[in-house]
Amino acid sequence: STQSTGEQQSKMANASDQYAEGVINDPLVETGWALKAAHHSEVYASLLKAVPDPSKLKLTRVDDELYTSFREAFPSLPLSPLSEEDLKSEDSKAKWRPLLMLFQNKIEDFNFATLMRLDCTKPCDQHNSIIVPRVQFYLIEVARNREGLNSRK
Repeated sequence: STQSTGEQQSKMANASDQYAEGVINDPLVETGWALKAAHHSEVYASLLKAVPDPSKLKLTRVDDELYTSFREAFPSLPLSPLSEEDLKSEDSKAKWRPLLMLFQNKIEDFNFATLMRLDCTKPCDQHNSIIVPRVQFYLIEVARNREGLNSRK
């Protein structure tokens, strides 16, 4: 091709911008994922109530790897309460991203929007929840379970 790399990148960026202009958020799609996320949250809350000892609960086939990788990356992160800053600031995103990507091919729907409690001593509601990728939910909830934070007192 006689086009320079810069010209090719510029054309690709323009095509991407034109595509993005034509994309409209479909309320049915947004409602669908919100319903799925709410259902997942309800099922998880019921599961925690149903099991006598959440520390023995297995959420995925790679729980051991999730927990070990999480604590290697975040050895001193308190698991509850978490803040939006702990999960979504630019600095924290830079730390979380490589960890999340380790599980891209190991966790089904690894990046699906999932509701998670910030304070695990309280129910998931509009004041105590945050939307995170599914794998981040598993990383934190497996650690909360293993460390006894989800156990009934």
